[in-house]
Amino acid sequence: MGNAAELYAKIEQDRDLTRALFRQALQNPDGAVRAICQVGEQMNLPVTHDEVKAFINGLDDELSKQWLVKARGGL
Repeated sequence: MGNAAELYAKIEQDRDLTRALFRQALQNPDGAVRAICQVGEQMNLPVTHDEVKAFINGLDDELSKQWLVKARGGL
């Protein structure tokens, strides 16, 4: 899954970014995935749309499950 795990860990450390992405996922799941990809580019941890979706789908924690339930259409 390329850089997805490392990128997820970095995003998780930034509460404001995490909240912003979660809010975006509620309104526009596909846009949130695109935003995650853009964050990856900025952090020199490029990821693809499919890598992000596969990584999130494979997570087994409550926050990730919330993302999947709330934004299931795009993720």
